Amino acid sequence: MTNKNNDDACSGISRRHFVKATSALAAVPFVGVKFVNAVNTTRSAANAEALPERIIPTCSTFDCGGKCDIRAHVQQGVVTRITTQPDADLDPEMPIMRACVRGRGYRKFVYHPDRLKYPMKRVGKRGEGKFERISWDEATTLIADNLKRTAQQYGPASRYVHVGTAVSGGAFSGDTMVRRLLNLTGGYLQSYHSVSMGNTAAATPYTYGTPASGNTLDTLSDTPLVILWGHNPTETIFGHTNHYFQQMKQNGTRFIVVDPRYSDTASSLADQWIPLRPSTDNALMDAMMFVIVSENLHDKDFIEKYTLGFDESSMPEGIPANESLVAYLMGTKDGVKKTPEWAEVITHVPAQTIRQLARDYATTKPAALIQGWGPQRHNCGERTARGSTLLATITGNVGKKGGWAGGYGGIGNRKFTTGPEMPDNPIKEKISVMNWVQAADDASKVTPEDGLTDAQELKSNIRMLFSLAGNYLANQNPDIHQAIKVLEDESKIEFIVASDLYLTPSAKYADLLLPETSFMERWNIGETWGTANYLILSEKLIEPEFERRSDYDWLREVAAKLGIEKEFSLGRDEKQWIAQIWENTRKAMPDEHLPTFDELQVTRRHLFKGKPHIAFADNISDPQNNPFPTPSGKIEIFSQRLYQMDHPEIPALSHYVPAHEGPEDKLAEKYPLQLITWKGKNRANSTQYANPWLQEVQTQKLWINPLDAQKRSIAQGDSVRIHNDRGVSQVTAEVTQRIMPGVVAMQAGAWWQPDANGVDHGGCANVLSSARITALAKGNSHQTMLVEVAKA
Repeated sequence: MTNKNNDDACSGISRRHFVKATSALAAVPFVGVKFVNAVNTTRSAANAEALPERIIPTCSTFDCGGKCDIRAHVQQGVVTRITTQPDADLDPEMPIMRACVRGRGYRKFVYHPDRLKYPMKRVGKRGEGKFERISWDEATTLIADNLKRTAQQYGPASRYVHVGTAVSGGAFSGDTMVRRLLNLTGGYLQSYHSVSMGNTAAATPYTYGTPASGNTLDTLSDTPLVILWGHNPTETIFGHTNHYFQQMKQNGTRFIVVDPRYSDTASSLADQWIPLRPSTDNALMDAMMFVIVSENLHDKDFIEKYTLGFDESSMPEGIPANESLVAYLMGTKDGVKKTPEWAEVITHVPAQTIRQLARDYATTKPAALIQGWGPQRHNCGERTARGSTLLATITGNVGKKGGWAGGYGGIGNRKFTTGPEMPDNPIKEKISVMNWVQAADDASKVTPEDGLTDAQELKSNIRMLFSLAGNYLANQNPDIHQAIKVLEDESKIEFIVASDLYLTPSAKYADLLLPETSFMERWNIGETWGTANYLILSEKLIEPEFERRSDYDWLREVAAKLGIEKEFSLGRDEKQWIAQIWENTRKAMPDEHLPTFDELQVTRRHLFKGKPHIAFADNISDPQNNPFPTPSGKIEIFSQRLYQMDHPEIPALSHYVPAHEGPEDKLAEKYPLQLITWKGKNRANSTQYANPWLQEVQTQKLWINPLDAQKRSIAQGDSVRIHNDRGVSQVTAEVTQRIMPGVVAMQAGAWWQPDANGVDHGGCANVLSSARITALAKGNSHQTMLVEVAKA
């Protein structure tokens, strides 16, 4: 197999002609239209057969855990179609790696006529989306000049790199390399926290001492009961989770899905669906624990040997009476027993169902309660995440084959590749990703209480910002209207660089807009997230059209203008960086016997058929030599560290506390419906929103229960306005029993499309979501939002 792209001009079809032909048939990105294969309609079958074709296994490097095996059919430098892993290539010891609907639609995304083509400079007001074409030399000069100016005028801590997830699935990316460049020129303001699962990662160590609580899914093959709590792998395509779950289903595993929405996961797996009101998860967990303890179904031996804080006899010294789990459940201190009847009022889950769920979980040995990342994206998410660890602990399902410890680590994800070498950042202070708006507006507003670490104050506002392969600024950011007020004020952030494939809502706020390459137009290594452990080469398949350049390519030019090109590039082009990362990974993993990079270009991927992993198995099998990394060395049902924080939103037992904008909030009188979002099968966050094929897969609608629709005289297909004090979004109503009463839902990641009055017509829930940060992780809580819905 050769790695050279064949650009023979006598082929009869050039890349540019292919793009033009496809463009003539394409629609704007907001309308779903079927495409016709331009190649097959512009030449005869005989001529097509005469052209050489390479079928190249590859993968995307988007923020998607599957890294599915896609086969790109390349003729004369054009990807003519995409297929996927054939039956003959299946490995019985590995999950099936076939492409999902997103993977099969990549060609329409790469060859879309609306892709950015040239570097451009803003000419209108920020946010208007008005730009003029400039040269690359002018673009890189602007970046270099502004890097020097802001560092000299405000200090290097005035420079910030925003979240960019569209390239985070690979070992090499522009957002990583711009950080390398900044570190070589004085540093930049760093951020922490994962928008995806940062609240869980912060809360889990208060039970186990570490966030690493996930098993590999091959340890669940004989598990008789799995509870999927807000976990929706069928639609999110979360690694290869669904592959294992479908096998388990066929083998007789019983699945219970706890979710306000009857998701596709519930449809395909669930023997029972239990809907509950969003943000009331801990009330359901508390009542389950009440049943388990009061009916003597808890694992006494396990609790006595491995835990702290279950009852009064196992509490740390110096803690007042009635702070244990049993005392809380039985109402010894507050006079309220946490019975199923108590929880039914809060959760709207019938008491009888709560008892059945608790008994099933406690008496089925082993059982796995696996929580998704959606429930922890509420402002009570840290409590919810830790609540699952308490349930797993009192039933003895921690460290056991077929069990699950709860908390963070959903699918045993692991990072394999070393990534590029990174110089130290001289700037040590960090902000949460939730603090960037305040840091740009008024840096004095960001304090240690709000999320600042390693400093008491910020030295400067954010003055220069990079957004590379990210649509967070004005689309995924909670409370978009709050963010755009700061973005539109040019006295705040003085220079914004955006690099992307499309003019996204966030890209409209750039001062300099750069046309990035797709994964088909650059080199990388893709990594899966989960038990399907493998690395796969993402080869440069085609040459970029027009004046598109990879981020690394133009960053080298910026580095040259700053006089540090040699230090920045180390003399490597993009492919040489990938080769070096691979070689460093080989050295770091000698036991895995990785092939050489030359061999990888032939084999295309490397599989890790490692041993099954059970979190905390060593701690349970030999606690004397492997104590838990907590202060007590035990599983801490009661966390003395949280107790000493004395914060009402993060209690030491992680029990139910009514959430801000939850169903018990007084605001519910004005906005009685809880809005939640879900990750759909047709895009990764907002990536591929512009793909017309994938818009046909799932249209943007508001799910509303018939009871709520009837109260508001809303019928199927009506245009409705979803609104609260933060914003308004107008979409079509989907009246369905698949969402419980009192709750409405929209798919996450739709592009924000405001009209002249600021009303969104794209179905972007982030005009309605809150920028409130969580108490412990200083993280996002954008799933907690109260709204009202009216017929438009």
